[in-house]
Amino acid sequence: MTVLLVALGAAVGAPARFLTDIVAAHYLGRAMPWGTLAVNTAGSGLAAFLAVAATGPAWTALLAIGFCGALTTYSTLSWETLQLAQTGRVLRAAANIALNLGCGLGAGLAGAGLAHLLGF
Repeated sequence: MTVLLVALGAAVGAPARFLTDIVAAHYLGRAMPWGTLAVNTAGSGLAAFLAVAATGPAWTALLAIGFCGALTTYSTLSWETLQLAQTGRVLRAAANIALNLGCGLGAGLAGAGLAHLLGF
């Protein structure tokens, strides 16, 4: 049952990541991988919130592992950063890493803090 819950969450998280990237590229351009930054930041905040607020293993499997796991992406972050560096945009590559780590950690702290504020 747990595997099915993870798969169900991932079936929603992966398309959400893909669509976020398309929308971000449309509005913000492709000078930086804004879609990946957006999903990694949002997913980090949500995963931290769920880590504190989750009411049971089924919700954790569905939302934290399945949805957030498929929504966020370390492999795409790595590939996009490598592409920036290989095309001579080294400062953007470094900024991409710093933004993803900083925003992800900040969102994680905010998510956990929000869960505590809400009494979880």
